[in-house]
Amino acid sequence: MEHQYWAYIMSSLSGTLYIRVTSDLELRVWEHKTGAFEGFSKKYSCTRLVYREEFDSVFRAISREKQLKGWRRSKKVALIERQNPRWEDLYSHMDKQIAASGEFLRQDRASAALGSFDSGVRPRSG
Repeated sequence: MEHQYWAYIMSSLSGTLYIRVTSDLELRVWEHKTGAFEGFSKKYSCTRLVYREEFDSVFRAISREKQLKGWRRSKKVALIERQNPRWEDLYSHMDKQIAASGEFLRQDRASAALGSFDSGVRPRSG
C-alpha cells in the first residue's frame, strides 16, 4: 500500500495562515473546520484549505512544511495564488472528487463542507 502525506495551508477569512503536515488530509481539514482541537488554527479560525501538496514520504512532507514556514508571507501568498488564485476552499473540491470516485463520504464531513463559502476576502499583503 502506498502512503500519502500532505503539506497544507489553512487560512482564515481574514488571511491568517496555518501550515502543517498530515497523512489524512480529508480528516485533518474536517478537524480544523469543526474545531476538534484547541490551538492556533482554532483560535484564529483557520478553516479554509487553500493549498495542498502531496508527498510519498513523510520526511519530504515535513521538509516542505519547514521550508514553507520559513518563507516570508508574500512568498506563501504567491504559492497559494499559483494553485488557487481565488483562494477557494479546496475541501469542497475534495468532497466532490471523493463522491465522484465512489468512495464513502461521511455525513458530518459533508455538513462541514456545506458551511464553507468564498467571501471574496483576500489576505493582507506583505
